[in-house]
Amino acid sequence: MMNDFPPVILASTSPHRRLLLQRLQLPFSTASPPVDETPDPAEAPVDRAMRLARAKAASVASQHPRAIVIGSDQVASLAGPAGPQLLRKPGNRDNCRQQLLAMSGQVVRFDTAVAIRLGSTELTHLEPTLVQVRSLTPAEVERYMDREPAFDCAGGFKCEGLGVSLFQSVESRDPTALVGLPLIWTCEALRQLGVPV
Repeated sequence: MMNDFPPVILASTSPHRRLLLQRLQLPFSTASPPVDETPDPAEAPVDRAMRLARAKAASVASQHPRAIVIGSDQVASLAGPAGPQLLRKPGNRDNCRQQLLAMSGQVVRFDTAVAIRLGSTELTHLEPTLVQVRSLTPAEVERYMDREPAFDCAGGFKCEGLGVSLFQSVESRDPTALVGLPLIWTCEALRQLGVPV
């Protein structure tokens, strides 16, 4: 049976975002967005997240003008005396250790931006999430990394897994935003574009 809505493309190769979008039980494909993600030191985390989400959606939409293209980006930051400090995907154990210890007892802000394009129509949204990390001992950090190395995740933990054991609290209007794609808003945007979600 043919769908009566345009094809949906997730402009991301993130397995976490793919799993989230699969929850909606809609057919979709994925495409790698050729976007330069080099950080601009003068750019606020919220602006960076939105810029990259829009750029990802636009780059894939230019190749698929009749598709609904979903671009998303998440920026994690820690408040500091000189302004927000970006927390990146650590990539290795040493970087992850440094980030987790820096986050100990602190509030980490995750700004998750989404841009959805269909032709000349663009819908955008930014969903902030505040994570209060509990006070962590060095031994707890090592034990966490042994059990769940999350070196490919912003901040260095997986909130959908054992990473929740590092938290004291989470403040968000959409629990899926912390994983990487705020599905509540995404569903509403898809409905506006004629997708029966």
